Amino acid sequence: MVRILLTGANGFIGGQFLAGLRARGHEVVAAVRDPEALRRKLPGIEAIAVDFNRDTSVKDWRPRLEGIDAVINCAGVLHGGRGQDIEAIHAVTPIALFDACVATGVRRVVQISAISADTEAGTEYALTKKRADDHLRSLPIDWTVLRPSLVYGDGSYGGTSALRGLAGLPLVGPLVGDETMAFRPLHIEDLVETVARVIAGERFARQTLEPVGPDVVTLRELVAKYRAWLGLKPTIEMPIPLPVMQVAARVVDMAGGGPLGTMSLRQLLAGNVGSEPAGVFARAIGFAPRSLGDMLARRPAQTQDVWHARLYFLRPVLRLALALMWLGSAVAGLLAPVASYAAVDAALTTLGLPTRALAIAFSVLDLLIAAALLVRWNVRLLAATQIVIVAGYTLALTILAPSLWLDPFGALLKNLPILVAIGIWAVLEDER
Repeated sequence: MVRILLTGANGFIGGQFLAGLRARGHEVVAAVRDPEALRRKLPGIEAIAVDFNRDTSVKDWRPRLEGIDAVINCAGVLHGGRGQDIEAIHAVTPIALFDACVATGVRRVVQISAISADTEAGTEYALTKKRADDHLRSLPIDWTVLRPSLVYGDGSYGGTSALRGLAGLPLVGPLVGDETMAFRPLHIEDLVETVARVIAGERFARQTLEPVGPDVVTLRELVAKYRAWLGLKPTIEMPIPLPVMQVAARVVDMAGGGPLGTMSLRQLLAGNVGSEPAGVFARAIGFAPRSLGDMLARRPAQTQDVWHARLYFLRPVLRLALALMWLGSAVAGLLAPVASYAAVDAALTTLGLPTRALAIAFSVLDLLIAAALLVRWNVRLLAATQIVIVAGYTLALTILAPSLWLDPFGALLKNLPILVAIGIWAVLEDER
């Protein structure tokens, strides 16, 4: 049994490491930002609080390494922003953690990097990952750097979710890229087995491995395989020129980022196949990873898989629709004459309240909500704010002008499906 400190244990890959290593008899300490949330999912799990945005010094990590035999660093983000410092998460903090391992005598360190973490990719994601990899390889400890290709599994997150979303699009299937955008997809179970073998002995010490699946699969083939797995009929293929993709990625960046942003596109263009010939990794690790087709056939798609694929691109559409609704409400409130809401004006005048001033104040609030939606600001708080405001509007207008419920255009009635739409958006937007 090995006592392991696992960072990023609440992520797609880290969560599978946590389960797989515990099932193999290892003692795992999960290092996550919210230990209580993890304990709710896994009662009895040993978890400690860490924040890779802030825990950037050796002294932050020394006490956390007491009694630890090995460290697996699985923390990572695709892009910075929204409170995520990619430089700290990928480079500064891992380097501090690795140096703390040297200082405290932790001999085994496994770094989960990426197959495209090199200077050729040139992205902030790749360069920051490479900085941590290079620093670890310079240290006098038994390090192993794993640089996997696209990792997929029963669940999905980030890029793999986007691939499923592309597979679930109705009618038209966009061809985002050419045959050069390729992968050697690796199932998460094979990556877990890889890590377990690396941790178990000294055979893989001071080595860099590229965990990959047996087949090279283009992005086009990958989406087609997922679509067939979902049980959906083939769509009409629609090629998208690279300049259009680049513009679309910039729009995604401005809207808060995501797995279809500029960073992801540049990573795709850099390649995710690796430099080693087929079979090298399998011979090195001592087992043969399974192919994408075999692994998809082992677990047929369920209803939730189809829902997830179908809803993936409806989520940003719903967010945009809500933002436009609040923007339209703001503009209407600022430009509409008082006569257009005479019933409400009469009621407010009776109460001695300034109708026009209130209309302007609420319009400004509507504008702020629209802007917050566009930048994906604090999902839970924003959802609660919208629900409170819409419900408050509805209740206040019911009291002040109950006749609006009989309005043939549904002046108040529309608020009921709007409340439902806000609730659905909040569920879809909260990925953790």
